[in-house]
Amino acid sequence: MTTVRLIAPSGYPNDAAVAERGVAFLEGQGCTIVNRECLHRRHQRFAGGELARLADLHQIGAGSGQEIAMAIRGGYGLTRLLDRIDFIDIGRRAQATNAIIVGHSDFTVFSLAYLAATGGVTFAGPHVCSDFGLETVDPFMLEHFWGVLRSPTYTLRVDVPQPKECAHPGRYAGTLWGGNLAMLSSLVGTPYLPDIRDGILFVEDINEHPYRIERMLLQLQQAGVLDTQQALVLGDFSGYRTTPYDAGYDFDAMRAYLAEHLSIPVLTGLPFGHCPTKATLPIGAQATLDVDATGFTLHLSGYPTLRA
Repeated sequence: MTTVRLIAPSGYPNDAAVAERGVAFLEGQGCTIVNRECLHRRHQRFAGGELARLADLHQIGAGSGQEIAMAIRGGYGLTRLLDRIDFIDIGRRAQATNAIIVGHSDFTVFSLAYLAATGGVTFAGPHVCSDFGLETVDPFMLEHFWGVLRSPTYTLRVDVPQPKECAHPGRYAGTLWGGNLAMLSSLVGTPYLPDIRDGILFVEDINEHPYRIERMLLQLQQAGVLDTQQALVLGDFSGYRTTPYDAGYDFDAMRAYLAEHLSIPVLTGLPFGHCPTKATLPIGAQATLDVDATGFTLHLSGYPTLRA
């Protein structure tokens, strides 16, 4: 029996029925749910007041055994809490209980700040509402979520051909890190952005026009972040629309521009982001990236797993 501790540090559920469906699905997977009451908190656009949302985070690893701490959804709100989160204390408890911490989107700021403060690994992965609460839960997401959590090593293959000028075929190794691009770029110049050198950086976003994506990535380059990485891996960037004004400037044109101005591979097609079909990726784990003409393979190790 796996215990899932719900945490709601950002937005409240858009639809209570979806949240309950997500909880029911996890229960059907053999999970015991704790802190269910956070689903019903609401203050303005947040899942309760700041003290309640902080308390969720400070309960990570506080159970009597191993737990999965899973964000119910993203939205906005974690940035407000950063200077009051005791990452060291959370890390101490998480390490003692082998806690698994999961979330994406707004949760990126917690994952990166936690990595910066403790070196601890969290997982960029599904939410209760937007993933487990779907009417039909994505089988790829489900397979890879339980797959990585139950194995100390994991391999993800992406069969998406990469243009030669972007891919730089070969093997690259380093710390896997990243998440939502807007949240990551918001941490530049703060103590909450980890100083990762020779890493493999993955990013995703939603409702961001390609020029905004380019602007954020150029910010990371100009801040000295991108040029110290082994590779940049782009996940799902959906929800935007181009206009006649763009005159051919689209996602592919943006990516080609980046590849021309960066000395590292710029890969695309990673199944991760604000989309149902998503991998679960350990932020702060060790990764080896094999790039070839037909795609790339990501080998993962060095992250917490579920006890048998």
